[in-house]
Amino acid sequence: MILRGSVYGAPDASGIAVRAGAIAALDGDGGERLPDGAVILPGFTDAHVHLLTWASSLRELALGGASLDRVLEQVREAAGNGFVRGFGWAVEDDGALTRSALDAVSGDTPVALLAHDYHSLWVNSAALALADAPLDVEGGVVERDASGEPTGMLREASAWAFRDRYVLPSRAEQLDALREALPVLSSRGVTALHDKDGWIDCIGVVRELRASDGELPLRIWHSTPADRMDVEGAGYVKAFMDGTLGSRTARMIGGGGVEVTSREAFASIIREAAARGLPVAVHAIGDQAARDALDAFEETREAWAGLRPRIEHAQCVHPDDVPRFAALGVTASIQPAMAITDQPVAERLWGDRIERSYAYATLHRAGVRLAGGSDAPVEALDPLDGIRAAVLREWRPQERLTLEEALRAWTEVPAWLEGREATHGRLAPGYAADLVILDRDPAADLEGAQVIGTVHDGDWTYRAY
Repeated sequence: MILRGSVYGAPDASGIAVRAGAIAALDGDGGERLPDGAVILPGFTDAHVHLLTWASSLRELALGGASLDRVLEQVREAAGNGFVRGFGWAVEDDGALTRSALDAVSGDTPVALLAHDYHSLWVNSAALALADAPLDVEGGVVERDASGEPTGMLREASAWAFRDRYVLPSRAEQLDALREALPVLSSRGVTALHDKDGWIDCIGVVRELRASDGELPLRIWHSTPADRMDVEGAGYVKAFMDGTLGSRTARMIGGGGVEVTSREAFASIIREAAARGLPVAVHAIGDQAARDALDAFEETREAWAGLRPRIEHAQCVHPDDVPRFAALGVTASIQPAMAITDQPVAERLWGDRIERSYAYATLHRAGVRLAGGSDAPVEALDPLDGIRAAVLREWRPQERLTLEEALRAWTEVPAWLEGREATHGRLAPGYAADLVILDRDPAADLEGAQVIGTVHDGDWTYRAY
């Protein structure tokens, strides 16, 4: 394959020649001429995706942006056709989100609706009636009324435990959902992703899909939960320090939030993972959670030397802790779209902490590696959307990244985290032919740029010209 046209970052290149799944040369003599104005970039990697959950969410009630009345109307329309699953509600006054409100529109049909931030689950009485195990679990919250009865709102580990036991789609449904979702990924220029759905055996589902359908149109780097480190095929371990902004469970300096994992317990997780040769990724949104995670990484530094740990989100980081990322070699795995969608809630809940929040340029200037992702289905699984959010954000614009910095976060840095920096994430001879073709130069018109082609391992996976 030879593609003749502009190559981003290589003004003297006439195109790209591909041989045996790799880039043979930045030379486009002969071959196919790309559409006028089109530009070739390295394929995008989304460094934070809940793959099976995202794929399944495409088949569920889409609640993003819906008012409470509209959410209830959608449930009413879906009730009676089996378990009603939904995702994405973001009602600020969630005190009105009770099981009785759902009961009124759902009858005997079980209903379970995940919040936009993925950390709260709103269920009706029919769903609660399925429970044959305690709702209260360590690191979780079960909201109760004055008489001690569950209101229908579960948070953090309680939400996840209920979801895992009673709400998850069947294996057959997961396979079908993933099969249908893969072309969407290719249409958005995704040639690799870092999955966070180890807790629902994404490794096993992907293995089954490969066995039935052949190789997939992208590379997947799988995580495994801290309590399942012996799973074959896992590339890294995923842990949680705290909750989220929207659910008011992010752990903050001075108090507040939910401690999902203590610093001491997390240090033990790091040591066990390191003994298995696995790097650790840890969710930390509040500034206290980020500090505790950094403390644990510092305490265990000798154990994980040579591995490549990361903190997921890093949404609020105390200024004293910013340089510690670079000093320790801890990557910040960021989701810039949240600097847009979270703005109203962050301003309401975090007050003067806003100055230390979503501070991507501050982290970058301190020498911190940034990996870009979506946290899909929390945000749209669309790297160009994330890159635009990083570069064009209007809220606290001093924290914008340059286009080059943002592109590295979706290409080179994720490959580095995987230990593939010598073979992936760049356009150079010998590197894997993972390419995305945009209809125009993003440096000239990032807002309008669109994916018109995707190549993985030298094969077209999407073509729209």
